[in-house]
Amino acid sequence: MTADIAKLGPMLRTWRGRVSPAAAGLPAGRGRRVSGLRREDLAELAGISVDYVVRLEQGRNVTPSAQVTTALARALQLTNAERDHLFRLAGLAPPASGEISDHIPPGLRRMLNRLGDAAAAVFAADWQLIWWNRGWAGLLGDPSSTPSAMRNFACDTFPVDGTAPHLSHWPVTSLSQPEVEASVVSDLRRAAGRFPGSARLASLIQDLTTGSQRFAELWASGAVGAHREDHKIVQHPATGPIAVDCDVLTDGDAERKIVVLTAAPDTEDETNFRLAVVSGAYDPAYG
Repeated sequence: MTADIAKLGPMLRTWRGRVSPAAAGLPAGRGRRVSGLRREDLAELAGISVDYVVRLEQGRNVTPSAQVTTALARALQLTNAERDHLFRLAGLAPPASGEISDHIPPGLRRMLNRLGDAAAAVFAADWQLIWWNRGWAGLLGDPSSTPSAMRNFACDTFPVDGTAPHLSHWPVTSLSQPEVEASVVSDLRRAAGRFPGSARLASLIQDLTTGSQRFAELWASGAVGAHREDHKIVQHPATGPIAVDCDVLTDGDAERKIVVLTAAPDTEDETNFRLAVVSGAYDPAYG
C-alpha cells in the first residue's frame, strides 16, 4: 500500500482543528489563536516531537509507523472509519478486529423491520445468514428449518461435492451467475483483509478452496471487491417464477451485508411476490 503524503497533512490539520482543548483534557489558555488543538498539543498527546508533526502536516516525505499512526488517531479522537483512512493515507493496512461478529445493532434491526413487504436478510462478513424477515421466509422458504451452520451464501454459491443450496427451499437462478461468483470471492478476500485473525473465515476459505475448483480459480486471481447486486428468478411453488432484483448494502466496519429482494412495481412479478410473502411459512422467533 502506497502512502499519500500530500493528503495526509491536510487531513491532520482538519482533524486537529475540530478537537477542543477541553475535549482533549488540556487547559484552554488565554493566548490561543485556534479553537482546536495546536501542533504542540497534538505532539504532546501523541508522544511525538513538534517538529515531526510539522513535517507530517507539510508533507515533507515523512511516513509514520503504525505505532505513531495509532497514537495520532487516539489523540485526534478519530472514529474507526477515520482511523482506517488515516492508516491508508500513511500507506499502512488498517488495524483489524479479531473475529467476525454476528451482532446486529438495535438501530439496524429497527430499520430493517420498517422495510415493509421487501424480502430482507442480514449476512455476516463471511456470508453467514444471521437475520431475515417475513418477506425473506415467504419468498425463499423459512431458513429456521436449516441448521445454522449451513446458512451460508458463499457455500451455496460454491457447493462442495455437489451439495444442494440450503438458503432457499426451492430453485433460485441468478441471471449473472459468473459475475456473482467472482464478486462473492472478491468480497471474501476483502473480509480476509479486514479480519485476518478470524478462524471462522479462514476455515470457510480453506474449505471452499479445497472443495470447489471454481472458487480456487477465482481466489487465485487476487481480486478484492464487494457483491452489490444481482437479478434472480425464484421458482416459487405457490405462484410460479418470480423475477426479483437483489441489492446488497454493506453496514459499517463489521462488514455486515444487508440483502434486499424486490420485484419491479406494477408487474405480474410484484403481484406474485406479494402472494409469496403471505403464503410462505414463517416463524416469528427468527424475525
